[in-house]
Amino acid sequence: MLKVGLTGGIGAGKSEVSRLLVEHGAVLIDADRIAREVVAPGTPGLTAVVDAFGPDVLTSDGSLDRPKLGSIVFADPRKLATLNAIVHPLVGTRSRALEDAAADDAVVIHDVPLLTENGLAPLYDLVIVVDTSPDTQLDRLVRQRGMTEHDARARMAAQATREQRREIADIVIDNDVPLDTLRKRVAEVWDDLARRAQEQRPASGAPGPADGSGPA
Repeated sequence: MLKVGLTGGIGAGKSEVSRLLVEHGAVLIDADRIAREVVAPGTPGLTAVVDAFGPDVLTSDGSLDRPKLGSIVFADPRKLATLNAIVHPLVGTRSRALEDAAADDAVVIHDVPLLTENGLAPLYDLVIVVDTSPDTQLDRLVRQRGMTEHDARARMAAQATREQRREIADIVIDNDVPLDTLRKRVAEVWDDLARRAQEQRPASGAPGPADGSGPA
């Protein structure tokens, strides 16, 4: 099994890259998706969030008001740390379970937005960074996701810098390019990943890499 950390700044286009990798045969473990699952209505995670931030972070149907919560935590690093302390352990437990269920020769892609910020690079066999300019990020957040420029800049500022992400990258995928160019680059990367997975496939009964327990 090859364990790959995939990251990039908000608006960089990680979701498109992960989708393309899945088309090639990768097993995707999406930390953002899991993070939504662990705070769904009726979960202990949602109860903990409400205890920490109050009932105002709920919508009328009892689900988490993610925009409201985001406006609170991305304006205050201490509150963001509180939220992360609730959600990250839950995400880590679920991610490890999904990884354990993958085949021995799988390429497992962990899509982890805060991989750089949380120092998780050592957990993976290699790290892929989806890279775009800050101007591209801002444009996508405002034009495609409907954020205000203020909110978009606040979310970008709460993450690692472009330079910090590139420092931990084993592979960089430039996403300031047309989709056809991105597809070709992802195909090249997939060929490399598949080769690496075959090269390190353990013999029957042999343990896998000691450091690959998934994100915490």
